[in-house]
Amino acid sequence: MKQKGRHEVQSWTTATKQSLCLLWQKVKVQLMLSMSFLIAVFWYCRRLYSFLAQLLKRWSNYLQRKLIRNLSVLTEVDLLGYSAREWKGETKQAKHMREAYEELFWSCHIKYLRQVRRDNYCVLRAVLFQIFSQGIPFPSWMKERDILKLPEKLLYSQGCNWIQQYSFGPERYTGPNAFGKLRKCMETLKTNWTEISATKDHEERGNMCNALFSDESKEHKLYEAIKFIMLYEVVEAYEQIKNREEPIHNLFSLLLARDSSSDPLSFMMNHLNSIGDSICLDQVELFLLGYLLEVKIRVYRLHRFNTEEFQVNYPDEYRREWNEISLLTEDDRYYHIPLFRT
Repeated sequence: MKQKGRHEVQSWTTATKQSLCLLWQKVKVQLMLSMSFLIAVFWYCRRLYSFLAQLLKRWSNYLQRKLIRNLSVLTEVDLLGYSAREWKGETKQAKHMREAYEELFWSCHIKYLRQVRRDNYCVLRAVLFQIFSQGIPFPSWMKERDILKLPEKLLYSQGCNWIQQYSFGPERYTGPNAFGKLRKCMETLKTNWTEISATKDHEERGNMCNALFSDESKEHKLYEAIKFIMLYEVVEAYEQIKNREEPIHNLFSLLLARDSSSDPLSFMMNHLNSIGDSICLDQVELFLLGYLLEVKIRVYRLHRFNTEEFQVNYPDEYRREWNEISLLTEDDRYYHIPLFRT
């Protein structure tokens, strides 16, 4: 009886072990399949992540190269390093320029510069970039007037029909659509100036400037708006002279005394229309630019090193509350932006 019971227990134990073995085999197969699937998913996700990371890196590099290629004001470079690269050799001019740069470095505390694209908008670009990047607000007279209405006022109120001959820099555009095109330029200037000057964070403002000054179309509209404002103010001054009204600033007398700009039309035809296309602003127009924007433009003229004209202010008479921006030039044609460090 005991033997029979022991045999039944052994049989039950054996059957249980066999059942468990069969169950384990099935579970083992499922586990192996699951592990294989998870490994395959992990490998796939890793490859996908690697692929996406490389794609993102390439896209980022492409956008960065495109931005740098389009950026009209480059990132800062070491001043003396730039001088050594640009003025190699032992010619009299090269030595003179290197000495001028060393003077800026040691005496004026200018340690870096930002190169500005060398075209016929160069000085306007260098000035506006600094105004925007420093967050300088509209000049006081612009706050009192709606600059969007200036083209309309010049055309209709003051009867300047010759405004249709206005030329937009390299586009060399003239015709009946000049009025509408000028208004778009004024809108671009007002919108971007308002938005950027209202941005208090310096880094964010810098990013906005980099984006703006890598968009050629918007850039050109800014410069044409500034050119038109210069023309508008010359018309106003000319009318005051004719009507013998309140006295005008002597820079307008100086500008209108030139044979090539004795009246607003000749100023536009002989000077403004070519700015951005074949010529840059000259010295008299730099005075006008600083006066209209209410900034003191200090220019370091390296080719005038060791003379009284090495440092010049435009205009030479300015108000104490005006902001100051600085430029450096090697030839009074192309300008760069100096950066000060103490």
